[in-house]
Amino acid sequence: MNNILITGAAGFIGFHLSKALLELGHKVCGIDNLNDYYDINLKKDRLILLQKNPNFSFNEIDISNDFDVSKLKNSQFEIVVNLAAQAGVQYSISNPHVYIDSNVRGFLNVLELCKEIEVQHLIYASSSSVYGLNEKLPFSENDNVDHPISLYAATKKSNELMAHTYSYLFKIPTTGLRFFTVYGPWGRPDMALFKFTKALVENKKISINNFGNHARDFTYISDIINGILSVINKPFVNKDKRSELTPSESIADWRVLNIGRGEKIELMDFVGCIEQYFNKEIKKEFLPLQAGDVPFTFSNTYKLRNEFSYNPSVSVQEGVKNFLDWYVEYYKVQI
Repeated sequence: MNNILITGAAGFIGFHLSKALLELGHKVCGIDNLNDYYDINLKKDRLILLQKNPNFSFNEIDISNDFDVSKLKNSQFEIVVNLAAQAGVQYSISNPHVYIDSNVRGFLNVLELCKEIEVQHLIYASSSSVYGLNEKLPFSENDNVDHPISLYAATKKSNELMAHTYSYLFKIPTTGLRFFTVYGPWGRPDMALFKFTKALVENKKISINNFGNHARDFTYISDIINGILSVINKPFVNKDKRSELTPSESIADWRVLNIGRGEKIELMDFVGCIEQYFNKEIKKEFLPLQAGDVPFTFSNTYKLRNEFSYNPSVSVQEGVKNFLDWYVEYYKVQI
């Protein structure tokens, strides 16, 4: 079994991945800065569950703090999974410096740590937002991703480039995972499913941007975790050093992979699942497209399916119900 470092372990995906790895018998060291971007009590409750397992240890560390991260350089981690990042497209427009600190400087510190401890595999969170102004659907790893429309997206693109540099210079196998709209129990309060549910329960109005014409590749958390687990012990080592390469390939030990359900779901259908569960209509205000937002996301997951037998199986109807069951229990909602 491996000794694994997970950054952002108190976050949504970090929590679920830590839990899955612990159940498989791995040792997990989690770090997180426990910032107040959203309800810190939700993060603490996630940690309480993880800390019931003796193979889990936790340190409150901000990856953008060089000194804090340097404390980990005497550790023996075979695998590092970097899920610590400042999330949110809209927040990046009004708070740009936070994204540079966490997503760029922080990722640099993670790369330096991986170089120092000679890690066997670095997996890190990229995002579907890197596809930016691309209009060809579904989004493929072979598409150009040079036109991001939010600083958040730009920082994720920079992570892929930084990882490539370190893979090439220091022979660190890296895998960047472009996540597509992850949702599920213990999810983030700034995400649509959480916000819409909270509004319905509190009988408040929700804002529907792009006049309801959004569509997203909503991907349930267990499918995401299964995808990460399928690649975590399979670092990419490029042996053939091909001369003709696609944008998702390199002579370095580096790769990027889409990880989504591979299905474009209309936002209004997603909202309808919530209304059906509560048998109640959500009050809606329809607004124009927000700056930095894209109308559609839709993943081509051929590579992950073909090379790692990735097979997302949770439908949106089932996934939304699972989230709502958790929400009702966690917040003690009376239906």
